[in-house]
Amino acid sequence: MRLHICAVGRLRAGPERDLTDDYYTRFDRTGRPLGLGPVSELEVEDKKNLGMGAEAVLLDRAIPSGALIATLDERGRVLSSPEFAEQLARWRDGGRQDVAFVIGGADGIDPSLRARADFSLSFGKMVWPHMLVRVMLAEQIYRAATILGGGPYHRA
Repeated sequence: MRLHICAVGRLRAGPERDLTDDYYTRFDRTGRPLGLGPVSELEVEDKKNLGMGAEAVLLDRAIPSGALIATLDERGRVLSSPEFAEQLARWRDGGRQDVAFVIGGADGIDPSLRARADFSLSFGKMVWPHMLVRVMLAEQIYRAATILGGGPYHRA
């Protein structure tokens, strides 16, 4: 099952880029034998600053056809790491070929795109910078693969 990170903004060189790349590399090694991966990033930018509506149009174009849409949103479900791993396994085992994790810009995800989501995930009630959310998601994707593979990375 391929994973796509569809996000507003460019993750430029720096600590966030280094961390996401590291977690994606780890995930690729761990997830492939489990039928997970690869991860691809699809970044969009609203260069005219037209707001959430324009970002939603760009994000919609980035989401692969037929992909399950999972938004990252403060109103979403809060899952433990093992629960997130189980969710990925259910999608994989249910025959999903593509899952698109959608991360909005500074103002979040337009309600029209949120309404189309098949699933919504929250990293808690706090609001996180969208670039940091990408790092957190990358880590949790890798952690999920280690949980499903029985690896020692996750210690509950």
